Amino acid sequence: MTHYPPLHNAQPQLEWVDCPHPEGQHRMAYVRWGRPDAQRVVVCAHGLTRQGRDFDLLAQALVAKSAEPLQVICPDVAGRGRSQWLENPALYQIPQYAADMLAMLGQVQAHLGGASLQGLDWVGTSMGGLIGMVLAGQAGLPLPARIRRLVLNDVGPAITWSSVERMKTYVGQYGQFRDLEDVAQALRTLSPGFGPVLPEVWREMSAHMTRPGPEGSLTLHYDPAIAVPLRAMTPDMAQAGEAALWALYDHIEAQTLLIRGQDSDLLTAETALNMTQRGPRARLETWPGFGHAPTLTGDDQIQAVATFLLRD
Repeated sequence: MTHYPPLHNAQPQLEWVDCPHPEGQHRMAYVRWGRPDAQRVVVCAHGLTRQGRDFDLLAQALVAKSAEPLQVICPDVAGRGRSQWLENPALYQIPQYAADMLAMLGQVQAHLGGASLQGLDWVGTSMGGLIGMVLAGQAGLPLPARIRRLVLNDVGPAITWSSVERMKTYVGQYGQFRDLEDVAQALRTLSPGFGPVLPEVWREMSAHMTRPGPEGSLTLHYDPAIAVPLRAMTPDMAQAGEAALWALYDHIEAQTLLIRGQDSDLLTAETALNMTQRGPRARLETWPGFGHAPTLTGDDQIQAVATFLLRD
């Protein structure tokens, strides 16, 4: 089995983009792995409470394995990581996030100095997959290139209400931690569905999830207010959102890989099967030993994604 580079093998380039919103603008951070002049781009978008450095191992492997110059862009969605927190928490929703990605991709295109983007692929875990569906399922958006290949990591148009209720119990509910080990343990307790992750990888991922708290403590690196729209959601709202997402999914033309954790409480087996029979007719891989959602950090996980994205 191929062994991929360690986390500290290289460091990405940190970039910023100004993103408009109805009340002004905010700054979104993203990191770039690979060459800024590469005309092929893969965007890796994270889950609800996570941030872009979750994809360090996957991004390094994709750049190393690609037969052509490649840049992998990993944004911190607004309110997470290094990105600015929004004054109005009602904006912490998929439409704003999708608009932010358009601004980011416009800047990536501008960095090419007049050259055209030759390929755009998307890897989305949970919330990041929903953003990808919104972008891939709407013709006429000002994307620098159509999304060619789409990886949906344990997410689909239909999300179980029980998983929404579970998220309401913990999203935004955090305080201070003594040290990094305390953070890593707390996050591991909250994330049983992530499956097996090497201890050194989990520690590194946890480090990127922290910011300084009072009196030398650590706290998590996201705005607790991202929970406001989630807590306001009702079953009727969720049902309406599901109908809209299915309509978008049915218009996706990108080649689509759907990864489902076998024990996922968010993406049901029934929904996953439906996704193989309509819209882009996703290719489904069900991974035993995982729930919601695989971290894409293990060698076999990375190989599965890389094979799909980098094949001729």
